[in-house]
Amino acid sequence: MDISQMILMLAMLATVAFLYASVGHGGASGYLAVMALLGFAPALMKSSALIMNLAVSLFSFIGFYRAGHFKIKLFWPFAVASIPMSFLGATYTLPDSIYKKILAVCILISIVRMLVKFEKSEHEVKEIPLFGALLTGAVIGLLSGMIGIGGGIILSPVMLVMGWATLKQTAAVSALFIFVNSVSGLIGAISKGTLVIQPDLIYAVMATIVGGTVGAYYGSHRFNIPTLRYMLALGLVIACLKLIFT
Repeated sequence: MDISQMILMLAMLATVAFLYASVGHGGASGYLAVMALLGFAPALMKSSALIMNLAVSLFSFIGFYRAGHFKIKLFWPFAVASIPMSFLGATYTLPDSIYKKILAVCILISIVRMLVKFEKSEHEVKEIPLFGALLTGAVIGLLSGMIGIGGGIILSPVMLVMGWATLKQTAAVSALFIFVNSVSGLIGAISKGTLVIQPDLIYAVMATIVGGTVGAYYGSHRFNIPTLRYMLALGLVIACLKLIFT
């Protein structure tokens, strides 16, 4: 990869991190989409996305936590089931063709989450059923470990559609959910010997930290930027098509 391609990739990753962190996500599906467009191998994509996810989701969580949006009772039922399943999923290697198709579906979900607003007031929030939360967490954790994401892009639409939390509460829960699942997934990949790290990954991590930190601040304290969201959605659609038809 030459210097111009590197700069383009870093700019794309920083933008993805900014937009995902603004809604409490680590951005793995977006990073995977960028790497898919640039022709990265699935094994490298999975490992790199999990590592970038760690920093961005943590900074995103801190931003929403400091703003007072995190509630532990909304978090633990999902996490207690997802963490071991994420580890298990990371020890399983999917065939490249199946990996790409599942990733394409997850990216489509992230597009919906990025563009559709599901705002709930405190009075509209419902109690989370324990069994439903455990089952949801387990399924998302397994899928997250298998494809290299934190699972927030799946968890947050479920929470919002079911009316289990407000928008910013969901963002806070999703950010920490992504972090713990990414840690679990990385440990699973290490134990299986499938973790692949490139020397240039440090630059990608730095770019996502910068974008994610700014995005978390805007998402938790200020506002989201619709135009950039539409641009990101277009890029994600292109990545989906590439994954489906190549």
